[in-house]
Amino acid sequence: MSVLLVLHGTRHPDGARTARLLAARTAARLDRPVELAYADVRGPTVAQALARVGAGPVTVVPAFLASGYHVRVDIPEQLRAAGRAPDATVTAPLGPSPELLPALADRLAEAGVREGDAVLLAGAGTADPSARGEVAGVAARLGRLLSRPDPVPVGWAATAGPSVAEAVARLRAAGARRVAVASWLLAPGLFADRVRASGADAVAAPLAGHPAVVSLLARRARAGAADGVGVTAPAGAPAPPGAYRASAMC
Repeated sequence: MSVLLVLHGTRHPDGARTARLLAARTAARLDRPVELAYADVRGPTVAQALARVGAGPVTVVPAFLASGYHVRVDIPEQLRAAGRAPDATVTAPLGPSPELLPALADRLAEAGVREGDAVLLAGAGTADPSARGEVAGVAARLGRLLSRPDPVPVGWAATAGPSVAEAVARLRAAGARRVAVASWLLAPGLFADRVRASGADAVAAPLAGHPAVVSLLARRARAGAADGVGVTAPAGAPAPPGAYRASAMC
């Protein structure tokens, strides 16, 4: 079974390089080729990547940190438009897996977070209420992991409010002397640039280069290949946990 890794897409050259490196590291972990595609902004598109993969079963791994529009609607629709929904297994996305919490904490430490800093979680932004709830859950778990006395608020790089800059300002208005931002973002790009410009004292890097991300992507791909959803499951059969039949989502 072929493996297709789908990211959001960015015009930022560092973001594109990060995506290619992430695909290469995942391929090395799986010991099989991994084709890279983007859901938006840049190519190769899902259809273009599938054409390179060729006919046959394909495991599609959405490299997204929440199950918003692109995961629930856009990627399945692109698979349908390419005529590949029946033989595609779409795995669960990266987020909001608790397996990534240590990566968040590591990135914060690398950024120079200090004892007593107020901590904020920066998300990409989404109009999907369930996806916003997923990110809020990550913030709550991060606060527990860091043994923070106060809840970790969420700021958004786009779409939703408050913005990261607004959330930083609120923490300062509440008395925080220093603010550190944990980035619930996968790769460099416009959103990461906005987070860095938020006025925080310490801003963690995106997660893509962390070993936990590659490990989780590889596990998602292996689980999807083993499940075979959309390949062997009869029409109307329930999808096993963590994966779904692409044709059923369109």
